[in-house]
Amino acid sequence: MSSEPESLVLEYLRRIDLRLGKVEERLGNVVERLSSLEDQTAGLRRDFMRLEHRIDGFEGRLDRIDRRLDLTSA
Repeated sequence: MSSEPESLVLEYLRRIDLRLGKVEERLGNVVERLSSLEDQTAGLRRDFMRLEHRIDGFEGRLDRIDRRLDLTSA
């Protein structure tokens, strides 16, 4: 009789161990995907910063063109 409860407990522990292994594997996949998203977001931020810098340059050039052609309202 004493071997039955012991084997039942061991069986449950084995099941828990298998499920925990699956959870760890899935968590690893989620972490990898999250890292990829973080890298992509950082790349997008760099691209936006470059675009903002270029737009600032164009605004300065347009202002100079307006002044040269006397298109600005005093």
